[in-house]
Amino acid sequence: MNPFDRIAPLLFAAVLLETVLYGGFERGLLGQSPQCDPTKVMTTETCLRCHGNEVTQWKKTPHFETFENLAKNPRASEITDKLGLTSVKRNDICTQCHYTMQAEGDRIKPIAGVSCESCHGASKDWVNIHNDYGGPLATRDSESAAHRLERLDKSVGLGMRNTTNVYLIARNCLQCHTVPNEKLVNIGGHVAGSDSFELVAWSQGVVRHNFARTGATSNTESTPERLRVMYIAGLLADLEFSTRAVATATTKGTYGSTVAERAGRVSLRLFEIQQEIHDEHLERALIAFASAQLRTDNGQQLLAIADEIQQAGLAFAKNADGTELAAVDAWLPNPRNYK
Repeated sequence: MNPFDRIAPLLFAAVLLETVLYGGFERGLLGQSPQCDPTKVMTTETCLRCHGNEVTQWKKTPHFETFENLAKNPRASEITDKLGLTSVKRNDICTQCHYTMQAEGDRIKPIAGVSCESCHGASKDWVNIHNDYGGPLATRDSESAAHRLERLDKSVGLGMRNTTNVYLIARNCLQCHTVPNEKLVNIGGHVAGSDSFELVAWSQGVVRHNFARTGATSNTESTPERLRVMYIAGLLADLEFSTRAVATATTKGTYGSTVAERAGRVSLRLFEIQQEIHDEHLERALIAFASAQLRTDNGQQLLAIADEIQQAGLAFAKNADGTELAAVDAWLPNPRNYK
C-alpha cells in the first residue's frame, strides 16, 4: 500500500476532529522566542557598508515603518491596555516580533522595526566571516566556489540565517506570523497569526531585496525553480510552527483552536502537493504530523513532531533545486498578488 493511502485519513481526522481542543493541565504561557540576542546585534549600519541597495529597499517596507508607526496605531494601544502594558516598545511580548532590540550596558532598547538582523540573525559572531571573500583584496566576484561554501557554512554555524537554505528564512518568518503567545491572543485580542501568510507572496513583493547575486544591478526576481522550493519550504515551516503553537496552548480558546485549524489546513495542502511530486522529505513531515493529537495536554508529543518536521524541511530545502517540481506551479501565487 502507498504510505499516503494511510496518511490521508489521519490528516483529515486531524483537521475535522482534533481541532476542537479539550482541556488540559495548566503548563504556563510557553512559546517560541523570535527575538535575536540583543547583546549580539550590530545594527543595520553594519549591513549598510556592503548592502546599501538592500537597506534602501528595506526602508520602503512595513518592516521598517513599524518602528515609528506601531506605537501610534490605536489597535496596538487597545491590545497593550488589555494586557496591562504601558507601551508596545517596553515589553517582551510586543518587542519580540515587532522590533529589533539591542543591549546598551544593562539596558535593552528597541533600535529598529523588523530589520536585517531580525531576519538574518544577530550578526556579532558571524559578520566578519560573512564579508570575507578570501582575503583583503578578494571580492564577491573573485571568491572561489570552495571558499564561498566554507564561508557560508561557518556563518550559518555561528547563527546567520542565510538564504542558501530557504527553510531557515521561512522558519524565521513563521516564528512571528504564527504569533507565539497565547495570552496575546486570548486576552489581548491580537490575531492568532497572519492567516493569509504564504512565503512566496509575502517575500517577493515590497520586501524582496535580491541585490547580492553576482552581477545584479537591480532587485532581481527569483527563478521559477527557486519559487517552487520557497513555496514548499514555506508550507513546511508553517506546519512546524503551527504545530509548535498548538503545543503551547493551555486552554480551550481562540488561540488554540485557530492554530490547530491552521496546522490541519497546511497539512492538507502539503498532502495535495505530495500526490504530485512524491518527495521523500515531504513524506517524512506528513507521516510525522499524521500521528499528531492536536490538544492542549499533549505538548511533549507535538514539540517532538515539530522537530521532525523541521528536520524534514531543512533537508528538503538543502536538496531540492526546483527543476523537478514543475507540478508546484499550479499552486504558486500570481505575481499580481505579491504583497
